Amino acid sequence: MKEIFHTLLYVPIFNLFIGLYNLIPDIGVVIILLTLAIKFALYPQQKKAIAAQKSLSDLQPKMQHLKEKYKDDQQKVAQETMKLYKEHKVNPLGSCLPMIIQLPVLLALYWVLRDGLNGGGFDNLYSFVSKPETINSMFLGFLDLKSPQISLAILAAGAQYFQAKMFSQKKAPTQAGGGSKDEDMAAMMNKNMTYIMPLITLFIGFSLPGGLLLYWFVSTLFTLIQQKVMFKEDGKGGPKGGDVVEGSVVG
Repeated sequence: MKEIFHTLLYVPIFNLFIGLYNLIPDIGVVIILLTLAIKFALYPQQKKAIAAQKSLSDLQPKMQHLKEKYKDDQQKVAQETMKLYKEHKVNPLGSCLPMIIQLPVLLALYWVLRDGLNGGGFDNLYSFVSKPETINSMFLGFLDLKSPQISLAILAAGAQYFQAKMFSQKKAPTQAGGGSKDEDMAAMMNKNMTYIMPLITLFIGFSLPGGLLLYWFVSTLFTLIQQKVMFKEDGKGGPKGGDVVEGSVVG
């Protein structure tokens, strides 16, 4: 498994990294271009994941209504929920695949940046990729991407906050009856996650090299823009799952 990871991910990314640096001797620009290349390569999977996550978000009012309607029969709730997924052609696991795919890519990029910025890993270069004499780790003249950068950690956390906020569930209207209590709880949980995940990103970011944080920020920003475009194409970004009125859902 380690050899497969090394051959299929680390070596190609490392060669792309060095090849770009040979053309553009600015490590920050290289990381940005490398990030965009990875994001475009994963674009189809990411698009499916965003669509699945949006569909799940849109179905929340109906799902909360089912929980209220069959609150004494959890088996019925599960059956009706699966039926709801089937009717709306929603895969509840559809948003997980790109994250699973991106994790080994993120690990490979971490080792690429670690080795490249510290002058190692050059024995993995393809014959047609020349070895640079040195690699300057400075970006914009003052950011050392070999060291942790608080500013980039803040940017990465901020981008993740706005990305998560797009999927946060709105508070249920007061006229929605008893079912609104569950929806309020779900909205509160979503709101907490909107803040917790960026804080985790910020905390972890304090110990990561600036190059990886730059990748994290650009990658999240790209996904945020992709979400906005998809939501706009989806039609005004409004929920498809129906509106909550007088404790019921109007589909």
